[in-house]
Amino acid sequence: MGDMTNSAVDFYPKNQRSESNHAGEFGCSLNELRSLMELRGSEAVQKIQDTYGDVNGFCRRLKTSPTEGLAGNPVDLENRKQIFGRNFIPPKKPKTFLQLIWEALQDVTLIILELAAIISLGLSFYQPPGERSEMCGSAAGGVEDEGEAEAGWIEGAAILLSVICVVFVTAFNDWSKEKQFRGLQSRIEQEQKFAVVRGGQVNQIPVSEIVTGDIAQIKYGDLLPADGVLIQGNDLKIDESSLTGESDHVRKSADKDPMLLSGTHVMEGSGKMVVTAVGVNSQTGIIFTLLGAGGEEEEKKDKKGKLQDGNMENSQNKAKKQDGAAAMEMQPLKSAEGGDGDDKEKKKGGTPKKEKSVLQGKLTKLAVQIGKAGLVMSAITVIILVLYFAIDTFVIQKLQWLPECTPVYIQFFVKFFIIGVTVLVVAVPEGLPLAVTISLAYSVKKMMKDNNLVRHLDACETMGNATAICSDKTGTLTTNRMTVVQAYIGDVHYKEVPDPDALPSKSLEMLVNAISLNSAYTSKILPPDKDVGLPRQVGNKTECGLLGLILDLKRDYQTIRDLTPEEKLYKVYTFNSERKSMSTVIRMQDGSFRMYSKGASEIVLKKCSNILNSAGEPRPFRPRDRDEMVKKVIEPMACDGLRTICIAFRDFPGSPEPDWDNESNILLDLTCIAVVGIEDPVRPEVPEAIRKCQRAGITVRMVTGDNINTARAIAIKCGIINPGEDFICLEGKDFNRRIRNEKGEVEQERIDKIWPKLRVLARSSPTDKHTLVKGIIDSVHGERRQVVAVTGDGTNDGPALKKADVGFAMGIAGTDVAKEASDIILTDDNFSSIVKAVMWGRNVYDSISKFLQFQLTVNVVAVIVAFTGACITQDSPLKAVQMLWVNLIMDTFASLALATEPPTEALLMRKPYGRDKPLISRTMMKNILGHGIYQLTIIFTLLFAGETIFNIDSGRNAPLHAPPSEHYTIIFNTFVLMQLFNEINARKIHGEKNVFDGIFRNPIFCSIVFGTFAVQIVIIQFGGKPFSCTPLQIDQWLWCIVLGVGELLWGQVISSIPTNRLKFLKEAGHGTQKDDIPEEELNEDAEEIDHAERELRRGQILWFRGLNRIQTQIEVVNTFKSGTSFQGALRRQSSVTSQNQDVTNISSPTHVSLSTPNALSSPTSVSAATAGQD
Repeated sequence: MGDMTNSAVDFYPKNQRSESNHAGEFGCSLNELRSLMELRGSEAVQKIQDTYGDVNGFCRRLKTSPTEGLAGNPVDLENRKQIFGRNFIPPKKPKTFLQLIWEALQDVTLIILELAAIISLGLSFYQPPGERSEMCGSAAGGVEDEGEAEAGWIEGAAILLSVICVVFVTAFNDWSKEKQFRGLQSRIEQEQKFAVVRGGQVNQIPVSEIVTGDIAQIKYGDLLPADGVLIQGNDLKIDESSLTGESDHVRKSADKDPMLLSGTHVMEGSGKMVVTAVGVNSQTGIIFTLLGAGGEEEEKKDKKGKLQDGNMENSQNKAKKQDGAAAMEMQPLKSAEGGDGDDKEKKKGGTPKKEKSVLQGKLTKLAVQIGKAGLVMSAITVIILVLYFAIDTFVIQKLQWLPECTPVYIQFFVKFFIIGVTVLVVAVPEGLPLAVTISLAYSVKKMMKDNNLVRHLDACETMGNATAICSDKTGTLTTNRMTVVQAYIGDVHYKEVPDPDALPSKSLEMLVNAISLNSAYTSKILPPDKDVGLPRQVGNKTECGLLGLILDLKRDYQTIRDLTPEEKLYKVYTFNSERKSMSTVIRMQDGSFRMYSKGASEIVLKKCSNILNSAGEPRPFRPRDRDEMVKKVIEPMACDGLRTICIAFRDFPGSPEPDWDNESNILLDLTCIAVVGIEDPVRPEVPEAIRKCQRAGITVRMVTGDNINTARAIAIKCGIINPGEDFICLEGKDFNRRIRNEKGEVEQERIDKIWPKLRVLARSSPTDKHTLVKGIIDSVHGERRQVVAVTGDGTNDGPALKKADVGFAMGIAGTDVAKEASDIILTDDNFSSIVKAVMWGRNVYDSISKFLQFQLTVNVVAVIVAFTGACITQDSPLKAVQMLWVNLIMDTFASLALATEPPTEALLMRKPYGRDKPLISRTMMKNILGHGIYQLTIIFTLLFAGETIFNIDSGRNAPLHAPPSEHYTIIFNTFVLMQLFNEINARKIHGEKNVFDGIFRNPIFCSIVFGTFAVQIVIIQFGGKPFSCTPLQIDQWLWCIVLGVGELLWGQVISSIPTNRLKFLKEAGHGTQKDDIPEEELNEDAEEIDHAERELRRGQILWFRGLNRIQTQIEVVNTFKSGTSFQGALRRQSSVTSQNQDVTNISSPTHVSLSTPNALSSPTSVSAATAGQD
C-alpha cells in the first residue's frame, strides 16, 4: 500500500535541535517543523514516533485537537501567525511609476524626437556673430524680424512637452494595466477557500487564513494550500509531480507515508491533515524563495546553504527539487496568495509570458510592416528636403558655404530632420498594442460581471474564433441540483418517491444505512437560506440527491452517521473515473464486515449476484434477470433523462479478514438493494444559449460520464441534437474502438471520420475527452483549423482543459486542479456564460479592427500630406507638435474610444472569423482608401488653393521662424475635424449604413469625441506659437466643421459601393504563416500546432534536458562513490524514463512508447513531462 518511491529525501542533521528549543509556548519550533516536512515515507513515520509518540502527541504539541481542531480564538490564531508565519508568499513588488516612465522613454521614435528637439533648442539660442547677411541665402522665403527670431526656441520646447505627455499617458496605461492584473489576481485568491475544522465545526476559510495547527479536510481535486501531516485518510493518492517531477500518483496513509506538501494535487480519496508549515516555510514557499519571489537575501542564502550541505548521497532528490523549481516557474501554484500572484505576473505583465496570441501576432507583424514603410517614407522626405535646399542654395544661387553661415544651415537641416521624424512618428502605429491592451483589459473587467473570470488574457480573444465547444453535462447544461424521482426497490418500479410504509422494512433499513454511511460525510442537506427556498445541498450533488431521498422517506441520515463517525469507517474505496463506484466497509458488532457500494447502475449491477426481493430477503440475480432489468427499469429511466444509480451491499466474515487491497475480489457477489433514478433538470436558459451558438457557427458537443440514453435525452432537451439531423452519439468504448488501429494507437484519419458528426460522447473517461479535443484541434478536415473550447470541473479534466484553445473551469463545482489548468473560470457554472465569452471575444476582435480602420486612414493621409507637402513646399503643412497632437488623438484617445464599444447580439449572427483571417478585410480596405482619398483631396485643395478660397495670405514657403499662418491653421483644423468625424464612421466595419447605431450606449466614446473637440478649439484659439496656430474667425471654423461633417456623408457613399465589384482590393494583416517559421523549430515540436507556445516550450525542453543530464551525472558519481554496482544507477535512470513514457502515452496517444535510456532528453518525453507545467 505504501508507495515508497519517494522516501529518500535530504535530511539535515543540523536541523535536529534539542527539545528545549521550543518556540514560545508550543511544543515544536519552526525549524523543527520545517526539517520534519523534509522527510518522506517511513523516515517521517519513524521521526514522528520517536519525537512525539504518535500523530495525537504531535497535535498536542501544536495545541490542537485531531477531532475538534483549533478553538478559533483570534488571539491564538494571531499568535500562531507571529510564530509560524502567515500562509502567504509575498509577491514581487510591482514596477513603480518612475520605472514605467523610464520604460516608456525607451521608445526609439521618441528618443529621436527628443534629440531633434534638444538640437533645435540649442541652435535657437545660438546667435551667429555679426550681421546675418544676404550671403547665407534665403532658401526658405522672406527674412524674419527680431521678435520671431527670439521665439525660435518654442518649437523645440513644444516637441519636448508633447513627448513628455505621450510618455506619461503610456506609463499611466501600463500602470493601470498592472493594477488591474493585481486586482484580478487577488480576486482569484480571495475566491479560493479551504475546509478546516475549528471548534468542532467545518468552516470554509480563505487559504491565507490557514495557520499552523489547523486541522484541514482534504478531498479529491484539492490543491493543498499548506504542508501537513495526514491524521486520517481514505484511499488517498497525491500527484506530487509539481514538486518532485514524479508522474506516478503517491499513495498516502497515516501509517506509511503521512507527509502532504503544499502545491500538490489530491487525485483520489479524502482525509484530514494537521497543518505544519505555511507560506514561505512550506515546501512550495521554500522553492519560491529560492526563485527569488520574495524573502530577504539572507533567507535565500541560508536556504541555499542548506540545500548544499545536505547529504551528497541523496542528491537525486536534490535534482528532483530543482526539477520541482522548474515546475514552479512554469506552473503558477495557488499554494498561497502571493505565489500564484507572482507567477501570474510573470505570465501577464512581464517577461516570460506565453509568447503571443493569434491577434497579437497578426498585429505585431502589421505594425512592423507599416513601421518599415514609414521609415522609408521619412528617409526619402529628409533626403529630398536636404537635396532641394542644397541645390537651391549652392547651385542655383551659387553661394559659398561660409563658416559664419554654418549655424544657420544646421538649423535648416535640423528642421528638415524634425519633419522627417514627424512623418515617422505618424507612420508608426504605436497605438496598436495600446488598443489591444485597453480592449482586453476592458473586456476582462466587464466579463467579470458576466460571470467569466479570465485567467489568461489571450483566452478572451481566442474565444471569439471558437468553432467548437465540448461541454460537460452535469452542472453546466443542467442545474446540478439532484433529486431522486424514481426508484426500483423490492421488485417494484416506483415512478415517484414511494411512501416509507409501502417498502419492506429490511430493505428500507438497508437502503438508509447504505446511503448515510457510503457517502462523503462532507455531503449534507442544510435548511434553506430563505424561508421559502429549497434546502441547500452542500458537497457532492449526487450524494445530496440520495440523502434527500432518505429525508423524503422520513428518516434522518445524521443520527446514523453519529453512531458511526468517519474515524470508525474501516476502509473506503472513493469514487474515481475508473471505478465509477464508491464503497465503504464498516465493522459490525459481531466482528464481521459489511461493505456498502453505490455507482453507475450498469457497472454495479454486473457485480451483483443477488437482489433483495419484496420481503427484503436476498434472491439470486442471474445475467438474464439483469438484462431484463436494464430493459424494463434502467433504459426507461435513462430515456427520461434520469441518471441511474445502483445501491448494493456485501457481507464478509470477521476471520480470516479479506485482503482489502485486492479490489477485483472485494467488489464482487454484491446484493442489490435498489436502483434509483436521479433527475438533474436542464437549466432553463441553456436551450436558447445553444441555439445562439449554432447560429454563430459554433458546434456544441456534450461529453459526459453518464449513460448514453440519459445523455441523449438531455442533449435533445438542450437542442444539441435535433430530430432529422445527421449526428452520432457514442459511448467511450465504441469511440475508442473506432479511432484506434490494431495496435491500439489513435489514428488521426479515423478521428476525422467521426468528430464532424459526433454530438454526444457518453460514459467517457477524461482520457477520451483529451483524445477528442486533441483530435479536433489537430484535424486538417475542412478548410481551416478548429478552435476548441472545453469545460471541465474534475481533477482529471486537467489535460483536456490545457490542450483546448480555451479551457473553462467551473467556479462552484470545479476542483482547484481544474481551475489551475483553465483559462477562464465560470463563476456561476452556467453554459450561457460561455456564450457571453464568445460575444466578448468577437467584440475584442471587432474593436481592434475598428481602431485599425481609423488609425490607418489617419496614417496614410498624414504621411502622404507630410511627404508631398515637404517635397513641394519644403515644409510640412502639419508641424511636428501638431502631428504629435494628432498622434495622441489617433493612438491613445481613439484606442480608448473604439476599444470600449460594448458587444451586441449582432456579433452572434455571423460565423467565426477563423485563425487565418486577415485583420483588415476588403470592406475595411475600401473604407480606408475611400476616406483617404476624400481627406487628401480636401487637404491638397486647401494647401494649394486655400489662400484664394478664404482670401488670406499664403502660408507656403514661410521663412525659418515665421509666425503661424491662418492658411496652415485651417489645414490643421480641417484635418483634425475630419479625423473626429471619421472616428464615428470607424464604429462600423462590416459596411453598415447607420454609424450612429448604439452610440449613446458607449459614454466613453461620446466623452472622448466631445473632449477632443473642446481641446482642439483651445489649441486653435489659444495654442499660438507652440502649436503653430493662429486664432480663426467663426466663418473659417464653420467651413472646417462642414468639411469634417463631409466625412460622414462620404462614408455613406463608400458603404453603398459593393465591395465585390472592387477586385483590386487586397486584404492585409495575416498572421505568421507556417512558411515563416524555421524548419527545425517546426520539427522540434511537431505535435504542437499553435506556434504561440513554441518559444516557451523550447525553453522548457532545454531546461529539462539540462536538469536530467545533471541528475544522471550526479547519480553516476554517487554510485562510484558508494561502491555499489553501476547497474543501480542505470536501473533508477530507466525507471524514471519508464514513468515518463507512461505520461507520454497518456498525453499523446499517437506516440509510440520510447524505450531508449536517452528518452529523457528527447523533446517528446519532455513535452509530456511538462504537460502539466506549461
